[in-house]
Amino acid sequence: MPTKRSPRTAKWLLIFVGVAYLFVILLLPAVNVFYEAFGGGLGKFLESFKDPDLFQAMILTVTVALIAVPLNTIFGLCAAWVLARNRFPGRALFLSILDLPFSVSPIVAGLMIVLLYGRNGWFGPILEQTNIKIIFALPGMVMATVFVTLPFVAREVIPVLEEMGSQQEESARILGANDWQIFSRVIFPNIRLALIYGVLLTNARAMGEFGAVAVVSGSILGQTATLPIYVEQAYKNYQTQSAFAAAVILALLGIFTLIIKEFLERKGRVHTHSNRINY
Repeated sequence: MPTKRSPRTAKWLLIFVGVAYLFVILLLPAVNVFYEAFGGGLGKFLESFKDPDLFQAMILTVTVALIAVPLNTIFGLCAAWVLARNRFPGRALFLSILDLPFSVSPIVAGLMIVLLYGRNGWFGPILEQTNIKIIFALPGMVMATVFVTLPFVAREVIPVLEEMGSQQEESARILGANDWQIFSRVIFPNIRLALIYGVLLTNARAMGEFGAVAVVSGSILGQTATLPIYVEQAYKNYQTQSAFAAAVILALLGIFTLIIKEFLERKGRVHTHSNRINY
């Protein structure tokens, strides 16, 4: 008869497989990016930032994020409030539409924007007459970024609002608090961790988005190339040092997001544990 493996052996085997998989898929490529970026020394790495195209890509990436993140933060809060506090016909459809950017390819999202606002698109002739440029310009890049980052804030805040319930808000309203006081003193303290986490995810995705932005921007170095586009273009042009230097910036952004995420989760667990003890 075949011998049965002990639960302990199976556990360590699963751990080994999981760690090996993560090492090959995630850790090894990330380590290779840093190795290639710093392989020639710190001097060559810093010299890459003298490239005006890289500097322009950094400025453009930050600009797009500074516009897209606040827009989706405001929208996400409003959508989360409506969906968590109301039951209305079409609510399930609203939720499905909200999740659409998760299922639609960024390339398709960029193509949809081009088909609407491009020269031959639905609104192309009107935009051309009014001398408004959306495609191959900043507005189109912002629209593409807003689309792909749309659900993050709302999806983080909705569960917190639903768990919180509306009793505290109703009590504050009975005591004479206005809408702003209810939001700032009752709602915000409860959702702030989820909100910050959603904003971090939105910002990380906004700065790292490639597909949708590449379609609507034209990927012109020094003009409409964000950092992810710059990485691709520089690598294709055999500027490997500059490409990996830009990739390091994006990798550090991801690491920073993970660190803040872990900090917020630990703070949230401590806050929940403290509330239970006090209760």
